[in-house]
Amino acid sequence: MKKILFLVGLLFTVATASAQAVLDKGGLQLNGKLGISGWGVPIIVGVDYGITPEITVGGELSARFYNTTGYKPTDFTHSIFGIFANGNYHFHKLFKLPSQVDVYAGASLGFFVASNPSGYEGSSFSGFGWGIQTGGRYFFTDKFGVLLEIGGGLVGHEIKAGVTYKL
Repeated sequence: MKKILFLVGLLFTVATASAQAVLDKGGLQLNGKLGISGWGVPIIVGVDYGITPEITVGGELSARFYNTTGYKPTDFTHSIFGIFANGNYHFHKLFKLPSQVDVYAGASLGFFVASNPSGYEGSSFSGFGWGIQTGGRYFFTDKFGVLLEIGGGLVGHEIKAGVTYKL
């Protein structure tokens, strides 16, 4: 019974939260994300900067690792590191969203380095990458929220989930 009351209380608190999702002009927020992609599990840290309440620019650093199997007697572990700049448009004003919800879409441009282990004879690649993304955040407080993002482009398709913290 205590667990049920706790969950009801938690849901009531979340439902009545007065958090603000808008990142004001000059505001900063940090993002930490984990994802699923065709190139392994991306681990991403990033920052967003408010240009206006509807437009943000930012950057991301990412690392991902994946295995290639079928090369007997050895399978190979690959790594890809990236640095990307992004810009997003936030739809809260256009869609008249609740204050704790942030829905956005935008584009990314950057560079990635893919390394292959010694002895691997498959293709190796590094270079410029681009992508588009759309996502949403839900803020539990004025500073802390969770996010879900879907993206695709030259660097691959991925689904990312994580947390956001406003500075």
